[in-house]
Amino acid sequence: MSESDLQASDDLQTPHVCEGGNLDCGSGLLLLIRRAVTQLPEGEILEIRSTEIGVKEDLPAWCRMTKNPYLGWREGENHHKYFIQKGSDDKKTGEYDEHARNYRWQTRIHWKGGMQAKVFCRNHSWMVGQPASFDVKDDAPSAVEYLLGAIGACLAMGFQIHASRNNIHIDELEISLSGQIDNIFVFLGVEQSGHSGFKEISGRVYVQSDADEKVLGQIWQETIVASPVVNTLTHGVRMNIDMTVV
Repeated sequence: MSESDLQASDDLQTPHVCEGGNLDCGSGLLLLIRRAVTQLPEGEILEIRSTEIGVKEDLPAWCRMTKNPYLGWREGENHHKYFIQKGSDDKKTGEYDEHARNYRWQTRIHWKGGMQAKVFCRNHSWMVGQPASFDVKDDAPSAVEYLLGAIGACLAMGFQIHASRNNIHIDELEISLSGQIDNIFVFLGVEQSGHSGFKEISGRVYVQSDADEKVLGQIWQETIVASPVVNTLTHGVRMNIDMTVV
């Protein structure tokens, strides 16, 4: 029997619980586990809850790497339960935390002429049109439309992640966003007053869920506060983009 198939006995219980919602090991669950493990005394057991069955395939490898013994998994009522024991060597968990803290997201953008550029990141690529277009149709979305899409997607994913960690099921979720550029003529180089970025972005989220509206509202506010894209737009970002002639 492989380690990923190891079943935890029903009498394995612990007061230490890490709520993972619908996260898997590749989407932030390991960060939550690492934080929870570091707060445990050596030898104590941590129960990790996640709706993702794939965790049982990935978690044992992380446990071997960090020397925190993997004790198996079992079905829960609304989620799967995974159990690990706090080991004596926490060096690797610290290294993983530093890796996440210092990680740099990367993209490569290639232009070959015309009014489109192609973006590459990891195993993905997509076309982007001119920064701002007023035409009814274009061959590719504009850069500012991608920006609005990035905000909405970040908030949508963040909301369901926060909801799932609170054992709240979301049936449907849709976000409508719009924004107004401060002065688009600055981008075109014909005016200097103002700036060419958004001066205002507004929208509304539509949620279908059996959960209490007040609870959903609180989760939504937590989602906005925690959103990487929203924080990027609302806080100053150091920009250091040089040019190399090739």
